[in-house]
Amino acid sequence: MQRFIDRTVIVTGAGSGIGEATARRFSEEGANVVLAGDKLDMLQKVAKELPPERTLVQQTDVSKFDQVQAMVDATIERFGKLHVIFNNAGIAVDGKITEPSLEDWDKIMSTNVGGVFHGCRAAMPHLVKTKGCIVNTGSVSGLGGDWAMGFYNASKGAIVNLTKSIALDAGADGVRVNAVCPSLTFTPMTAEMKKDAKLMAKFKERIPLGRGAEPSEIAAVVAFLASDDASFVSGVALPVDGGLMASNGQPSMG
Repeated sequence: MQRFIDRTVIVTGAGSGIGEATARRFSEEGANVVLAGDKLDMLQKVAKELPPERTLVQQTDVSKFDQVQAMVDATIERFGKLHVIFNNAGIAVDGKITEPSLEDWDKIMSTNVGGVFHGCRAAMPHLVKTKGCIVNTGSVSGLGGDWAMGFYNASKGAIVNLTKSIALDAGADGVRVNAVCPSLTFTPMTAEMKKDAKLMAKFKERIPLGRGAEPSEIAAVVAFLASDDASFVSGVALPVDGGLMASNGQPSMG
């Protein structure tokens, strides 16, 4: 498929995991791709494997609005227009409510929620011009709670509802706004979890498809939401979870 020829896409958190896989997917489908993130070496490593004439690297701390605005400005200067922004950059902090620090709270909210807000705000004027779209990375952890993950749950829950609110406001301008909500996905962020056989067995028991996702599987859904194939889809927080959210939480009787 070549759904993004002559279109420009920004991907934050593009140096690894879901962001990297999605940047590669957009590029494979013909897009100009802006690789954004705070780790320049990782972005450059990804960029080396993409067409240089259609790739731009922008070191960006998404928690800082001025840096996000500079990222969008550089995108317009290089490619002229912006059609899609995938606000994906994020971090995780675990622990019960009294365990992580107050600084941890500020960091996760400014990165996860602030990063999405900054990306939407800076990109919106350009997306209105192109009738473009926004995809945000939520999580099944934004649709329900986890044990000892309150900070992360709060940030992802905020992203889900912010997505819906912006979708309401932007619809009249022809801009679609959606969120993708993965469950366990095998990225560098979950590398230690994957080594825990007992934990993986619990996930296998809870996820009907019996496994976690590969980043490319999340990328495929992001590409769908950003494409004309989803032209009448807006305000959706789409679980990409192997069937996890289909359960009401009760154990299997089998």
